[in-house]
Amino acid sequence: MIRYISRMPDRAWEDARPRTVALLGSTGSIGTSALKVVEAHPGLFRVAALAGARNVRLLAEQAARHRPPHLGVLDEAGAAQLRGLLPAGYAPEIHVGPEGYAALAALPDASTVLSAQVGAAGLRATVAAARAGKVICLANKESLVLAGALIRRICSETGAVVLPVDSEHNAVFQALRVHDTLRDGGRAPDAVRRIILTASGGPFRGRDRAFLSTVTREQALNHPNWSMGAKITIDSATLMNKGLEVIEAYHLYGVAPDDIEVVVHPQSIVHSLVEYADGSQIAHLGTPDMRIAIAYCMAWPRCVDTGVAPLDLVRAGCLTFEAPDLSSFPCLALARRVLASEARTPGGAGLPVVLNAANEAAVELFLHGRIGFMDIPALIERALDAHQAESADAESADAEPADQANTDGYMPMHDIDHIEALDAATRRRVRLWADVAGTQGTGNA
Repeated sequence: MIRYISRMPDRAWEDARPRTVALLGSTGSIGTSALKVVEAHPGLFRVAALAGARNVRLLAEQAARHRPPHLGVLDEAGAAQLRGLLPAGYAPEIHVGPEGYAALAALPDASTVLSAQVGAAGLRATVAAARAGKVICLANKESLVLAGALIRRICSETGAVVLPVDSEHNAVFQALRVHDTLRDGGRAPDAVRRIILTASGGPFRGRDRAFLSTVTREQALNHPNWSMGAKITIDSATLMNKGLEVIEAYHLYGVAPDDIEVVVHPQSIVHSLVEYADGSQIAHLGTPDMRIAIAYCMAWPRCVDTGVAPLDLVRAGCLTFEAPDLSSFPCLALARRVLASEARTPGGAGLPVVLNAANEAAVELFLHGRIGFMDIPALIERALDAHQAESADAESADAEPADQANTDGYMPMHDIDHIEALDAATRRRVRLWADVAGTQGTGNA
């Protein structure tokens, strides 16, 4: 049964021209693709805000081209650098840090927010946009992993809308529209049997653990099908990206965890499928290019030219599917373990936060050459085990924990400050373990 996370956009938003957009994460791969969509349809969109964290030079170029009244950067040093790069006569308001991003997400001038920051850093802005009742084109899956139940509740209170930009969830979203299972509870709420997410398998599909223990940074960043940022590319290589998407699907569509399946599809042509009660499956196929999903959300309900070459099925050739190898790629199983906790208790006793924080910290360590590829899932599992053990100890002691860094399980996971505290504590813990173990590479960190 589908219980979508929000209502659908209203007629006033659909009819508005130009549609005012705040692009958060405008200098990343999603943000730059979104600006290509904006530039291809100047009558449909107007940029109200751009935020680019550390890539100040590219942000300045984007700002000079689109002249939004608001910009966002990570810190005051970036703001000073940005002011020096902007053309004469153009003086936008520059917002700084997480609170600045949240302010941009809630701007009265913007009806639409593209949430495309990388990782947990995007949570505050996504929540701010939801609280302000915006239409959120959501590319930051971590927002739902960390606070899916909270965002669902906020959307019900404010009328905010979530439209999924992730290619897999956008494919599911489009397939669900066939039977109108999204609007007002759907005309056929029991029609859906399963959601099937496809995974490319990354660059190491078919490889065993012995090989994976030797993987280099350069090898892991060489994705066969998609051009993405470094963090999400590593997540694709470990299959953690798919694990996070399983949790995201649970929050977006309200389906039972057992009704979300993952299949490996190396060609990345079928972006995901929905299986219906009659045994049929509806799939979304297309050229692997994020402009399709971005434009589908930003231009909703219009279908606009994205500049992406149409899929040529003859040239695509055979499409193959296989089960994921959970032995060599345990991150997917770890994410399912966390989702089981989430399904029992909204917030999952903090496990979704620990999963994501441990992964982000481990990926950063791997990218800097401090741990090996197989240390990533090993550190994540260790963090989950430690958190659960401490939560059980705290519960048995029947006492409120005094030390958040050591007994985080009792933090209320519907409060952003507590989520961020557990996130920070987990990152510190993972970095400490890596420092003690040294670079291993075998999964023993």
